[in-house]
Amino acid sequence: MSGPDDTATREQRLKFMTEALDMAEEALQTSEVPVGCVFVHSGKVVGRGRNETNETKNGTRHAEIVAIDRMLASGFQLEDFQQTDLYVTVEPCIMCASALRQVKIRSVVYGCGNDRFGGCDSVLNVNTDEGLDGTCYTAESGLFRDEAILMLRKFYVRENTNAPQPRKKANRVLKTGDLEIDPSS
Repeated sequence: MSGPDDTATREQRLKFMTEALDMAEEALQTSEVPVGCVFVHSGKVVGRGRNETNETKNGTRHAEIVAIDRMLASGFQLEDFQQTDLYVTVEPCIMCASALRQVKIRSVVYGCGNDRFGGCDSVLNVNTDEGLDGTCYTAESGLFRDEAILMLRKFYVRENTNAPQPRKKANRVLKTGDLEIDPSS
């Protein structure tokens, strides 16, 4: 398993994550969950993405997928991902962690964990699971963690007008069929 580009200085790493935070801020300003990312190859940003799920009404349009699609459409070669690092504000979800594995990303640096859907440590270890297809990659957390969390909190204190309306549960009945229910439980 390869690690991040060791030639990137601390200042460069901070700069790349700051650019990812800028993409997350752009998402926040368009009423999207504020997740942003940049892909870095040979010390240069070669791709950017932010969540576009509400905007497109497509739940798969996460920041990482958006950036990968744009990079490939602009001529970025699939084999170049092996020498590319991703900086993303929030731990990639299981779907995105798997996509990153399939394109053979070299490494991922993320701000905060994703306790509900994280694919690089919080819920599953898609990035390192030897039983899965694709090339393993390293994932490092914590760079601008507090800033990423604060941005998520800003989003979630607002009302998400794009969220589906929850169904009322007041008239639902638990159907037990032929099950025997122990009244003491």
